[in-house]
Amino acid sequence: MNKNVNENKFAFIICTNDDIYLQECFHYLNRLIVPSGYETDILTIYEAKSMTAGYNEGMVSTDAKYKIYMHQDVFITNQYFLSDILSIFQTDSSIGMIGMVGYPVISRTGLMWHETRIGAQPLYGEKQAYSNADFSKYRYSLSDGISDVALIDGLMMITAYDLPWNEAELKDWDFYDAFQSMNFLLNGYKIVVPVQTLPWFIHDDGKILAMWNYNKYRHLFMEKYKDYLGKSYLEII
Repeated sequence: MNKNVNENKFAFIICTNDDIYLQECFHYLNRLIVPSGYETDILTIYEAKSMTAGYNEGMVSTDAKYKIYMHQDVFITNQYFLSDILSIFQTDSSIGMIGMVGYPVISRTGLMWHETRIGAQPLYGEKQAYSNADFSKYRYSLSDGISDVALIDGLMMITAYDLPWNEAELKDWDFYDAFQSMNFLLNGYKIVVPVQTLPWFIHDDGKILAMWNYNKYRHLFMEKYKDYLGKSYLEII
């Protein structure tokens, strides 16, 4: 763990295996407006053994207080993204993590999408309804609101505190988001999702979910957190 934390620094941490996706991701990151007095860093993790291993490697490699763990196929369209997440964290020091998509209740099946979803509808290419929206003029306001959730989708997970990712049990690329969400909740941190009039991101995820590993970790999650299944964030934190 880093003992000296740079309070004025953001770090993007990305596990990657595709340079085309990565360069597109960089295109959007380079367009972000950095708040005055702050700096950014981008850490790309190649050949990670697992998502948790890659994210742990990135976490200890930067002194940034604010870490944005994100998929290589997520493209941030909100140019004021950094100011917006900063404003959310600064409203309440107990907010430990921000997501773009979340779920207030932990599903009894372990599957996030079996519960009510909070957050933006991700964009998938130009055919979506938001393709003609002027994102440069869109500004989020704290008055728009934030929603407390129990779990967030792993497409983007933004932290203000460092908690190790469960590398010991999660050896692949699934369920790291649910496990890390529980890690934050059980350590007393809130997890929130901002209300997004327009989505803050594009998610160009075209791959098919490999259910064998997914189900293995789903059952592990259900066993490990069996006392919390069916409960809302209010019953946990």
